[in-house]
This record gives sequence, C-alpha cells and structure tokens, in this order.
Amino acid sequence: MNDKRLDPGHAAFEALRNKLLKDTRMIEVEDFGAGSSVIKSNKRKVGSMAATSLKPARFAKLLHRMAAAYQPAKMVELGTSFGITSAYMASGNPAGKLFTFEGAPSVAEMAREHFRALGIKNIELFEGDFNHTLPVFLNSNQQIDFVFIDGNHRKEPTLRYFSNLLENASRSCVFVFDDIHWSTEMEEAWKEIQQHDRVMLSIDLFFIGIVYINPDFKVKQHFKIRF
Repeated sequence: MNDKRLDPGHAAFEALRNKLLKDTRMIEVEDFGAGSSVIKSNKRKVGSMAATSLKPARFAKLLHRMAAAYQPAKMVELGTSFGITSAYMASGNPAGKLFTFEGAPSVAEMAREHFRALGIKNIELFEGDFNHTLPVFLNSNQQIDFVFIDGNHRKEPTLRYFSNLLENASRSCVFVFDDIHWSTEMEEAWKEIQQHDRVMLSIDLFFIGIVYINPDFKVKQHFKIRF
C-alpha cells in the first residue's frame, strides 16, 4: 500500500493544497465535531484550517489507490473539508460516484469551487449537520461500496455512523476511519469496530484504520502495519 510512485494527475491536487496552506482569508465556520460541546460559529483562517484538517498527501494517495484497485461504484466520505481528499478518491474511479458530506456551509462552497476548477464531475456534496443529511441519504437506499469517515472525532458519533452506514453497505464494502488513535474515545471506538460481528479484517496504520466486512473472509484477523 505504501507506493511512493508519483501519479502525474495528482500535481493539480497538491498545487491546490499548497495554495490553501498560504491562504490568509478568514471564513465563518460552524463546528459540529470534536472540540465543540455546542454548535458555534468561528472566524478562522483558511491556511490554518488547511494545515490541521487536510489529510497528508500519502494518505490521500492511499485512498486514491484503494478506489482505483477496488473500483467502488458508490463511495461515501464524511468530512469533505476543502475537497482535496475527495478529489483523490473520486479520481481513483471516475466511473463511480463519491457522495461527500460537509457540515460547514462556507467550507462546502469552497470545496464545490475546487471540484469545478479540477474538472471532477463524479462528486455530489451534501451540506449540513451529518445527523440530518446522512439519514436522508441512507433512506434513499443507496448501496455503498467504500467509506471514509473523517467527520467527527468522537466515540458515539463514529460508532453511530458506522452502524448506520453498515445498513447500506455492500458485502465487500471497505471502511476507512481517520485518526483512530487521536484520543482515548477514538481508540475505544476503533476497538469496538474491530470486534463488530460483521468485521472480518482490520488494518491499523496508526493514523487511519481500514475495515473489511467481506464474509468471504472466514476468520477474523487484525493487523498493525507501519505506513
């Protein structure tokens, strides 16, 4: 998985990342995730947000390679941020579709602009609190083949999103969880996910965790890999 070859198509994504890191604009952001006990509005600098919220290139490229290898028809991403990881995932399988969810309207609008600028057309963005937007999406009976959860670094919401998404998961669906060792809560969530009856294989890459529910795996296995 730790393939360091450069994909020429990723140059535009990394150029956008570098531009965002230098962006001094202030935007209003609603915080629905960890770090906010109540929903509140904050003025934040784009560059500072990019520095803390964007997944490092090596993980974004890993998600791209996974999408390219598994060719999932329908992908879900909880936590669009500025859309760079979304772009990597969607471009991994242009024939598939990525449904990405972002809570903050100002951030969602920037992500839409980035998708247009990058020419990526197989992304549909849902804007608003996941507690409202995700159930509406799932009630449309969409079957999901690949999931990246990076939207709320707390135990209860992470487990709830996993449980809800499982209802629409295809038999070979792959789940990727961000920051599984970010806090005691997230480590507890990761352990519960590993022990779930439908989880047959898990891979701990420290910063992210990968879960396979494929029933063709007859024996539960859990691995830790240096990445």
